Amino acid sequence: MQFLKLIPIIFIFLGIFPSTNFVYANGENLNNYKVLSSNNKKLSIKNVQNYISQGDTLIKNGEFEKAKESFDKARNLAKQLAGFYGDLNSSFRGLDVRIPDEMTEKGKESLKIWAKSNSRLAAVYQRINQHEVAVPLLVEIIRLMSPKSPEGKKAYKELILMGFVETPYRGS
Repeated sequence: MQFLKLIPIIFIFLGIFPSTNFVYANGENLNNYKVLSSNNKKLSIKNVQNYISQGDTLIKNGEFEKAKESFDKARNLAKQLAGFYGDLNSSFRGLDVRIPDEMTEKGKESLKIWAKSNSRLAAVYQRINQHEVAVPLLVEIIRLMSPKSPEGKKAYKELILMGFVETPYRGS
């Protein structure tokens, strides 16, 4: 039995576990571990903004189909991010207050950009006379942001202009 306890020590002395390939997370390598914290990675608010900017450029060039695809990618990514942040928020609630606070802030940001991408996508559908596709997007903006928010008020005004609803919102 004593011999079995010595096996790990023998492996270390013989070099079976080489330490030359270990990477330590010191100050110079720390950003290599945070691969999603940079601005150009796929799962980020910055990438959603890039899709929206790309769609805006395509609109200016009159390429509505490509713009629609770009805004749809932005919408889907923002929706995913909001879901992930919400899941993390609820998972850590009651365990470490800092994490839910961070996830709440990131979740709010992702909801805002989700509503922004919905607004852009709805505008494209309105422009190509597919109002029936724009309506659910506008309703979703109101659900995401609330009727009192500037985004919600604007979306509701669009619904009135399209004739989907008739009663004006008088809320402040």
